[in-house]
Amino acid sequence: MSGVWIVVASSTRCRIFAQDKHQGPLKKVNEIAHPEGKLKAHEINSDRPGRTFDSHGNGRHRHALGHVVNPVEQESVRFAKTVATHLDRARQRDRYERLALVADPRFLGHLRQELTQATRSRLSAEIDKNLSEADPSAIREALPYRI
Repeated sequence: MSGVWIVVASSTRCRIFAQDKHQGPLKKVNEIAHPEGKLKAHEINSDRPGRTFDSHGNGRHRHALGHVVNPVEQESVRFAKTVATHLDRARQRDRYERLALVADPRFLGHLRQELTQATRSRLSAEIDKNLSEADPSAIREALPYRI
């Protein structure tokens, strides 16, 4: 079992590092890529919305059916679920004692919502900063001394 897992994520990528000692080097455990997170809304939903008639009146007015949720945001939520599931399974196998999350604010919110209560109970730090492309030493500098 590793002491701390540091999860560095955005809507396009998640890297998981392990740290065994305070201020010790970060060792990459896993990486999960999500290229769909780079797509624009029109690339995710290339079809035009469907059409419908009024439900009241004479029914002669047609309207386009819109999307309730922004497709880009929905894709981000989907990836947050994937990451949260991975973290939960690793917790069940005792792969880490504590967990630190480093993610851009919007993705951090999605990820936080998707974590199970048992996984959330192992959180020791949250940093709302996008360091998904940063090197391990820059990530380590952004973390508190004790996590």
